[in-house]
Amino acid sequence: MIYVSRQEHFNAAHKLYNPTWTAERNTEVFGPCSNANWHGHNYDLIVTVKGQPAPETGFVIDLKQLSTLIREHIVDQVDHKNLNLDVPFMAGQLASTENLVVAFWQILAREIPKISTAQLHCIKLYETPRNFVEYYGE
Repeated sequence: MIYVSRQEHFNAAHKLYNPTWTAERNTEVFGPCSNANWHGHNYDLIVTVKGQPAPETGFVIDLKQLSTLIREHIVDQVDHKNLNLDVPFMAGQLASTENLVVAFWQILAREIPKISTAQLHCIKLYETPRNFVEYYGE
């Protein structure tokens, strides 16, 4: 099995805030991330697919097509947006990196088969250089 990855980047704002809790409880749990005026991150998204190279091309997946797919279905939807307010697929969810990566998986799992026989293997989403989430669709 060969694993191929594509990295993309976007900027977005959000706040971590549970509307069923008091402001005090939100601050206790989420700290400054519950700031009423939001905060932002420079996210890095790494999408990894797996498969065998096609005999005709030697590719597991055409990385240009994968990049276009990621940009159209994810980056263009979240870049320079407020994840809590502006992104329909995040409506009704806490805008945590964990929930965001699951939403990305759902989108890519639906779209990748349209361009390749490769299988989605992993999505890694960096919120900061030291904080990131990995998701394998499990």
